[in-house]
Amino acid sequence: MGLALGLIIVLMGGYAIGRASSPDVTPVATVSTPSDSSPEAGFARDMSTHHAQAVEMGMIAAKHATNPDVRTLGEDIALTQQGQVGMMAAWLREWGLLPTGEQPPMSWMPEGTSAMKDGLMPGMASQAEMDKLRAATGRDVDVLFLKMIQKHHLGGIHMVEGIQSRSTDPEVTWLAGTMKAGQQREITVIQQLLKDVGAA
Repeated sequence: MGLALGLIIVLMGGYAIGRASSPDVTPVATVSTPSDSSPEAGFARDMSTHHAQAVEMGMIAAKHATNPDVRTLGEDIALTQQGQVGMMAAWLREWGLLPTGEQPPMSWMPEGTSAMKDGLMPGMASQAEMDKLRAATGRDVDVLFLKMIQKHHLGGIHMVEGIQSRSTDPEVTWLAGTMKAGQQREITVIQQLLKDVGAA
């Protein structure tokens, strides 16, 4: 399946999930519904932003990496994380919340704001780093992508562990666990691929 077609299918699936679970009117929050300032809402918003960058990285690798295994990894990451973004967007709609809130990034997590670096959440690449990846060619794409996405995954796992320690919402904790397990597996793959491309 081509990356573009795959992303379209995932996006349509995420939209369908949201439409199936959300009526045409904004749902009324209940006592058990996460509030706008809840850890669950903060996690959904921040992790969606975090994932969006990984999706772009993955698409660049899928299109431009020279190693076929790096291209496959990039496509897998892009598809998986875009699907998870769709799920988190559906939660916010179900909870009657907007995609963005008034709370600063990472404020839902104990000492989370102190983990921000130059305005970026843990593991996120700077604008200059993303520009370098976008402009890279040949083997440089493979090396830059692998190093950047490894750092990105480590930061994402840190955020996942933060919500796991604060939430009892079954959907949220299930997806968080899925994210952690998946990204830990991918880190093992990344480390081997770094050796394969001579950048370990």
